[in-house]
Amino acid sequence: MRGQATRTGPRGGTDFTFNVGRDRVRGVRATNWEFKNRALLFGLPFAVGFPLYALDRQNSTAALANWLGARLHMDADLLSRLLLAFAAVLLVAAAFLRTWASAYLNAGVVYAPEVKTESLVADGPYRRVRNPLYFANVLMAISIGAMMSRLGFFVAVAAMLVFCYRLILREEAELAATQGEGYWDYSRAVPRMWPALVPRTASAGRRAKWVEGFWAEAWYWGFAAASVAFAITLKMQTFFVILAASLVLFWVTSSVLRKKPSSA
Repeated sequence: MRGQATRTGPRGGTDFTFNVGRDRVRGVRATNWEFKNRALLFGLPFAVGFPLYALDRQNSTAALANWLGARLHMDADLLSRLLLAFAAVLLVAAAFLRTWASAYLNAGVVYAPEVKTESLVADGPYRRVRNPLYFANVLMAISIGAMMSRLGFFVAVAAMLVFCYRLILREEAELAATQGEGYWDYSRAVPRMWPALVPRTASAGRRAKWVEGFWAEAWYWGFAAASVAFAITLKMQTFFVILAASLVLFWVTSSVLRKKPSSA
């Protein structure tokens, strides 16, 4: 089969590489411009998703509640409130996951305009999943998508998944090039995107810097607050006001963190 190759690992195992199909993989992974401007691009699924109410006026959560209500013989309005509450809890969980990851990775690395490959982090959530930040962003798309139309939800989640995987492929290529066998061992042990229930690798002994983690992800907690506020009040105006304030906070913190030198 063309475009596929295998390599033999240091312990005699066989794993996949992309030596033969390198051009194909290079075309899938994110470009330099995409990686440098990933913060802006992460907002595009939402900027596109909400206006799609013009094409589909049915809210995704209401549609799911109506479908479930008919089959479970439950009140659709109650189910809608429960689903919105679940979406808010999901976004709070995503905010905690990003904070946990940033506490170990270093905020300057999280928001750096280029891939940082000087060291390999294998502590905290990185013992269970290689890309907790991107996984949290997918959870965010699902949660905020609950306030979009059916079409908007599908577009936002699909776009977030595709973009996250493009970024992941770029980072993996550079980490493999600089970290060598250490990264291959780590990638074989720890899932790429969907977390394992238990740690898959031993701790490297790095300590979490929780204050830096919360500072780096303060804007994300604003997103979670906006989702919680909407679940309680059902007022889109309240949601967008808090969301706008969170975006301003994001631009401020990301600009400050990009100027700070990152430390391992």
